[in-house]
Amino acid sequence: MSGRRGPYRSVAIGLIQIITIICQVLTEEPRFAEPIPNVTVALGRDASLPCVVEHLGNYKVAWIHIDRQMILTIHRHVITRLARFSVSHDNAMTWLLHVSQVQQEDRGYYMCQVNTNPMISQVGYLQVVVPPNILDEESTQSAVAVRENQNISLVCKADGFPTPKIMWRREDGQPISVDRRKKVTVYEGDTLSLQRISRTEMGAYLCIATNAVPPSVSKRIIVDVEFSPMIWVPNQLVGAPAGTDVTVDCHTEAHPRAISYWVYDNVMVLPTKKYAINTEENSYRAHMKLTVRNLQGGDFGNYRCISKNSLGETEGSIRLYEIPMPSTSPKATEMKSTAHKETVTGVRRANVTRAVQREVATERPSVVRAQLDRAPDRAQVYRHPHHDSGTSNLQCWRQSFLAFIVLVQIDFLSDFFICY
Repeated sequence: MSGRRGPYRSVAIGLIQIITIICQVLTEEPRFAEPIPNVTVALGRDASLPCVVEHLGNYKVAWIHIDRQMILTIHRHVITRLARFSVSHDNAMTWLLHVSQVQQEDRGYYMCQVNTNPMISQVGYLQVVVPPNILDEESTQSAVAVRENQNISLVCKADGFPTPKIMWRREDGQPISVDRRKKVTVYEGDTLSLQRISRTEMGAYLCIATNAVPPSVSKRIIVDVEFSPMIWVPNQLVGAPAGTDVTVDCHTEAHPRAISYWVYDNVMVLPTKKYAINTEENSYRAHMKLTVRNLQGGDFGNYRCISKNSLGETEGSIRLYEIPMPSTSPKATEMKSTAHKETVTGVRRANVTRAVQREVATERPSVVRAQLDRAPDRAQVYRHPHHDSGTSNLQCWRQSFLAFIVLVQIDFLSDFFICY
């Protein structure tokens, strides 16, 4: 009998040990295996908060939104009436609270609670970030107008989370004048003040809101600077020969956009075969051009360019006058110029020769020689550099002979006075 009891005894001891372990497991209190992480999610996205519990046993897990003091779920049941909340269990230790299409009011602390005695719980934070959004009703409208040299303030308001930062820049990349003392490419702040604004500051200004949550947003504000027309005439006197085409032009600046036209002889000039009119516009600037074809006597006179808008009008004047047609035979002019140089050279050589003769002669004969000095000048008038005829050769021979006779007489008279 004692031999038979041995095997049963060992089996019973094993069963007792197993039951003891099971009891120990069953009687062990639940505890959290890891903390609830803080979760950040963008507005409109989905988020999940995990709660990991060991040795849960027959206890229940509940989720509570502390900020709203709202019980969301208990065990596998959803208590709240908000359909965006749900709960799931992975049949192990993790209980997940799901929030779909997260809204800003979902931001806050969430508690995972186990109904032990005393209760145990832990807390996690759901951060809901919101991309920037510009508030049009609190911002400057998309287009504003201001008179030149007046002040204007541009306002741009935006919301979002975190709070957005507002920056201003010009669409054309030009700097922004701040307090008329310095210029910056980017200005920070929800209000941009422009003091004594000028026409060069006209254009599109961009208000950009950013808070590190994509996407950034911007608003485009058009600033129109109004002023009366101004005209600048590059050339107020223009000369052109008859039978040619000529173009006169004026530069204008005005805003609002001006009506610009040409007037000649108190009559508006219209595009015809005689006149061609062209106007190139760039922002508040315009370049007016008038071409007059085949100039005739009646086309010369005073032309006026006129510009007017709702703030005033102005005009510029251009005087078109006739000039001779330029010469078409430049070679003939060059030949005459060369001949003139040769003539001047000959005169200079004759003058040098006569100067030497004056130094040798006495005072009285120099009077006669001075008269003789003019003889080559008179001969020079009748001498053509390109024509040597027989008559001109005979005149030169006679003049040389007369000059020789006069010189002989002068020498004779000099000897006579010396002897006397």
